[in-house]
Amino acid sequence: MIAWMQKHNKYLVITIWIATIAFIGAGFVGWGTYQYGSKAGAIAKVGDVTISQEKFNFTYQNLYRQVAQQLGGAFDDAKAKEMQLPRRAYNQLVMQAYLLNLAQEYGIVVSDEELAAEIAQIPSFQNKGAFDKKIYMTFLNGRRIKAKEFEAIVRDDLIIAKLMKLLNKKAVPFEKQVIASALSISDKIRYEVLTPDTIQPQADEVTLKQYWQKHKQEYKTPKKFKVAILWTPTDDINVTEEALKNFYRKNSFNYTDAEGKELGYEKAKAAVERDYRIKKGKKKALLDYIALKKGKKEAGEVKTLPLNDPLLSKALWEELQQSSVGTLIKPKPVGNRYATLKLLERIPPRLMSFEEAKAQLEKAWLAEARAQVLKSRAEALSKTPEKLTKESKYLSLTRPETLPPLDLLESSQAVQNLFTSNKKTGIISINKKYLVYTIVDQKIAESDVNVSNGFATAADRIKQGEFQQTLLKELSQKYPVQAFVKGF
Repeated sequence: MIAWMQKHNKYLVITIWIATIAFIGAGFVGWGTYQYGSKAGAIAKVGDVTISQEKFNFTYQNLYRQVAQQLGGAFDDAKAKEMQLPRRAYNQLVMQAYLLNLAQEYGIVVSDEELAAEIAQIPSFQNKGAFDKKIYMTFLNGRRIKAKEFEAIVRDDLIIAKLMKLLNKKAVPFEKQVIASALSISDKIRYEVLTPDTIQPQADEVTLKQYWQKHKQEYKTPKKFKVAILWTPTDDINVTEEALKNFYRKNSFNYTDAEGKELGYEKAKAAVERDYRIKKGKKKALLDYIALKKGKKEAGEVKTLPLNDPLLSKALWEELQQSSVGTLIKPKPVGNRYATLKLLERIPPRLMSFEEAKAQLEKAWLAEARAQVLKSRAEALSKTPEKLTKESKYLSLTRPETLPPLDLLESSQAVQNLFTSNKKTGIISINKKYLVYTIVDQKIAESDVNVSNGFATAADRIKQGEFQQTLLKELSQKYPVQAFVKGF
């Protein structure tokens, strides 16, 4: 493998221009409980490395939490599946397994002392600057993972860190010069931006019915569940400041911002109080469940809800889908209260009638018609570049410029595409808009471009990223993946 790396390292400069643009587009970022049936507790084996169900669950849960925080809580299992989070977690573990196989070949190990030191220095496990075993065990219980399994995950991460440090490759002076030159190219363009809001196609009843005939299998009513619900509130539970602070100290690792940084008590207080009330209200909710089961209490309301309706939690929806009619489901928290459910009826999905689907049909037809008209106009305009009227300043990858009516982010994406194209005149698609352009002038700095610290750092990261990507591709051919489950 060392021979392979030495052989392929010299070819990295060939791809450095494309990698440069990809790096700019990524914003200079570094490389960086979903249940499946499994074979002997594993979901896959990569070479000699087994990916356990527990490690997958832990990785998926972390990814789920990160995305949920980024989206401000407007997130559930259905959205996670739509965003292919299980696949992303699985792919992440497969890539790690490739590197762990290579680390085994090199004999890289992490001692128990190194592992213990790493865990002890994690701030979330500390109390007044020292490792607190009670906090650590609370974390493990909260994540439903055993200490042995969690420590194996940390050990793997440390092994990979050692491996990547060993393989760290910095850019040579010539590569830094290439990066600086690539980032110093400037283009001036004439352009037009075509936006869908300028196109208002009209659909009559006949057109919509024709569209419906072609797509009606796509329009179904959601699966529905008729349930009886007994709510158990928790807002009557007595709360003291001392109790909340004590609860926060033991569970502080659960309260983080969108970047994963731990929140202080004051910022997390509202969430801490909600979680504290939920914990203390569990006993009362169980008593309500028993009373309902014995017929001493009645459900407060009966609802017919579409699958994954936000009135209920994702945990309740998971259990409802697996329950038979008549099943009484034990209480689970929903927001700041508990819900005990009885499944009364399952209502399967059916094809919508034209009238039921009409509003959705109009929206889908309009989007499709706009896209077709817009694309045709863009293609026609690209054949007559002399009709382009707007003119830009000199554009480069390092100096953001707005191309009205695109915003700054869209303009940056357009410029990145411009610098990856070898066409003088072309079309760039950005967020359902089309930028039609022709390059009217181009300039580049002299050959003695100054390689600043920023360019040097960029060159190092690009080379390392390109090297890692090529390495993973090679490892994927060397270590076969044997999957024990379906669904990824």
